[in-house]
Amino acid sequence: MLKFDNVSMRYPGGVGDVLKNVSFHLEKGEIAFLTGHSGAGKSSLFKLVSMIENGNRGQITFNNHNLSRVRSRQIAAIRREMGLIFQDYKLLNDRTVFDNVALPLIIMGYGYKEISGLVRAALSKVSLLGKEKKLPLTLSGGEQQRVGIARAIVNKPKLILADEPTGNLDPELSAEIMILFEQFKQVGVTVLIASHDISLISKLNHRVLKLDHGQLITDSE
Repeated sequence: MLKFDNVSMRYPGGVGDVLKNVSFHLEKGEIAFLTGHSGAGKSSLFKLVSMIENGNRGQITFNNHNLSRVRSRQIAAIRREMGLIFQDYKLLNDRTVFDNVALPLIIMGYGYKEISGLVRAALSKVSLLGKEKKLPLTLSGGEQQRVGIARAIVNKPKLILADEPTGNLDPELSAEIMILFEQFKQVGVTVLIASHDISLISKLNHRVLKLDHGQLITDSE
């Protein structure tokens, strides 16, 4: 599903590589944690997968797409196969829960009837049905993160990239979010979670990819 083959990356004008010969392979329906110190390269790796940045060397393959050779006009279509979840939610606070979740579908040109069905299905998966008309700031932090997750899964992605999804949540809410990820795994969605939460990672029996100054130093089950 997602494969890095000796991938290195250096930002324009930067001194030294931020990623150095990184190689790993995630299967369909696999959950893995991406961890490491601040500045280890986690965000850069996510930017490569989501095609915000380009690798300087090596090859990245996602769902049979060679991301190292993708043309600009292909990027939007490939990104539709991914769902992105952020630590700070990145919700539109002047729009309802429904509108926030519907945004990717609107951009993709879906009709209202289909949008309505898909949004309700996504909200049902994160236990937020009935809150479609609420504004994000009226919700708890855990509920806002669930809205972000619903938005990420509304177009049924093959891969979820979650950047510190439990960083602002207490342990109980963090556990609930991880249960959601387990449910996505069961239907074949691959989930890569960037996290500093060692206590959370240690409680779960998932693969751990650890970066240190751009190098993958641990790849353990």
